[in-house]
Parts: sequence; structure tokens; C-alpha cells
Amino acid sequence: MRLSDFIVKQVDRIVDEWESFASTLKPAADSMNTVELRDHAKSILLAAARDMNTAQTKAEQIAKAQGEELNKTPTLDEAASSHGELRHTVGFDLVQMTSEFRHLRATVIRFWVESLQVPDAASFQDMIRFNEAIDEALAESTMAYAERSSRSRDIFLAILGHDLRAPLQAVGMCSDVLMRKSGIDPSSLNYITRIKSSSLQMATMVGDLLGFVRSRLGVSLPVERQPMEMVIACRDAIDEASVGHPDCNPTFNYTGNTQGEWDRNRIDQLLRNLIGNALQHGASSHQINVALTGDDNHVTLTVHNEGEPIAEEAIGSIFDPLVRSANENVGIHNPSTSLGLGLFIVKEVVSAHGGSITVTSNIGDGTTFTVVLPKKA
Repeated sequence: MRLSDFIVKQVDRIVDEWESFASTLKPAADSMNTVELRDHAKSILLAAARDMNTAQTKAEQIAKAQGEELNKTPTLDEAASSHGELRHTVGFDLVQMTSEFRHLRATVIRFWVESLQVPDAASFQDMIRFNEAIDEALAESTMAYAERSSRSRDIFLAILGHDLRAPLQAVGMCSDVLMRKSGIDPSSLNYITRIKSSSLQMATMVGDLLGFVRSRLGVSLPVERQPMEMVIACRDAIDEASVGHPDCNPTFNYTGNTQGEWDRNRIDQLLRNLIGNALQHGASSHQINVALTGDDNHVTLTVHNEGEPIAEEAIGSIFDPLVRSANENVGIHNPSTSLGLGLFIVKEVVSAHGGSITVTSNIGDGTTFTVVLPKKA
């Protein structure tokens, strides 16, 4: 009997074996009923049998063996993808889920070989086609599982970041109140200032994390444009940076009309990250230069710092998420507290406003980030 026909005829017996094995995958299996344990096993097997009966050339067989998406079986992919999602939902780990396919493959081959009297050339071809189908199903299940796992992680990070904002705001407000009290000795004031600067750093990291997760979930950064003066935003960002870096000595120059319509919160996020990046990776003197130029339709912001240039091989990925500077020795004077999300968030804010950002970095000239933002949408 050909293997595809054997699978159709023995499908219930094979699925019984699947269920028996799945019930041993603890602890998730402890709370699952028969329907949940069997899940999409029957659909996967029947779709695999149909796939085995379709015509396939030698070239198509080679292409499929190399992982090319050629002559894939939609019903097999759908069943396998749903299986991966549901196994993640009920609590199977990835190793447990993939082990189900290993056991399924072994069970089918064992049952079929036991039924054969004399294997022929067609039997070996059947095994090749069956393995192809199971490999395709395994790949689809794994992909669906990984996507669901990634989304769950992102949602968790979003909730965590959201819930952290309230206590951080409380820490910042309390430090503000303490700093305004009279009669505080210099030592205590220094501690309060450190608490304030640390809470600002943490708030920046939480904001970056939320922006990153939002982009991972497929949602662009929302912007609410309101009339604002970019000069004021730059000054506030520089003042905030100076709180955490008392030895910071930034210069700020501006020319032209710098009023426009932007999202102030997002612009603050952009400025904090650009200035913070310059402080982190610039020379030990913390000397940075911020310049702002306005014309009729745009403003151009530049943030410049001296020091070790960005490595040439890193320029292309500097705005990617979770990328840290390749020059680890640069930040010795100011150990990094970033998540590797700062410049990614900057790029997202710029894109949300319909602007552009570029970077130049070389020995002698230092590093300069240039942001061009339209004044209106």
C-alpha cells in the first residue's frame, strides 16, 4: 500500500498515538482535554497525504529540499500554522511542540513499515515525499509559534513599560519637591539631584522601550501636531541633560523662524536621545554643539560631538533597534545605561513627522546628526 493511502486509512490510529505522546508533555498537557491534545494532527496528516499525491518534478523536489517556497500546500500550512499558535497559547514550549512532529514522523514510518511485505522503489519515494510534507508542516508551526511568542513578549514589555511610568513620575515629583526645600545641606542636595537625574534616565529608557514595542506590534508612532517653538524644546532638552551631567558644557545656536507644528512629546523624545547619544559617545569633556536653523517650510537640527568616530561598518545599522556602539571604549567616561533603542526611536519620530535624518562621522570632524523636519504635515 502506498504511504499516502496508508495514512488516510490509518489516520485515527496515528492520531491516537499523537494524543498519547502529547499527553506526556508536562505541565501544559495536564490541563488539556482530548480535543486539545489531538489539535490539528488529523488535518496535518490528511493534507500531507494529499501533497504526496501531487505530481513533482526532480527540479521541484530539489528546490523544496532546499527550503524554497515552491508548490507549498495551503491546507497543510494553515493547519500547521494554527497548531503552532495554539500550542503556544496552551503553554507548550518550542522543544515540546517540535517533538510532536518528530514523534509523528517516527510513528507513521513505523506503522507503515510494519505493514509492508516487500518494499519497492516507490516506497522510498513515498518516504521522501512524506518527510518533505512533515518538514513543511514543522517549519510553518515553528514560524507561527515564534511569531506568537514574539508578540506576547512585546505585549508584556508594553505593559511593563506603561506600568513603570507612574512610579517614575512619583520619584521625579518627590525629588522636585525636596530640591525646593530650604536648609538642605549640600551633601543631601547632591543625593536628591542624583535621584532626579536617574529617574529622568529611567523615564527615557521606558519611553524608548514603549516606542520600540509599538513599532514591533506594527503600529507607527502617533503624532499630535500642535504649534510650538523648537528653540524652547531644544533649551529644555539641554537643561535636562545638564542635570544628569553637571560637567556638560553644551552650546546652542539658532537662526531663522523655528516655529512649526510638531508633537512636543515626541520632539522631546528625539532631542533627549540625540543629546544623550552625543554625551554618551562623545569626548570626555562632554562638549556638544546643538544648532537649529529655520526656513519657510523646514527646520534643520544638528547635534555634534567630538571624540572617536562611529566605525564605518556600523554606520549602516546605527538606526537599527538593539544596536550598541561598536566602540565600547568610547563610553568609559560615561558608562552606558541605554537599551540600544535611542537612535531607533529618533528615526521613528523623524519618520512620523515626515522628516529625514543623516549622520556623518570621521576623525577630526567628530560626529554630526542632522535632522530635517517639515513645519507642517
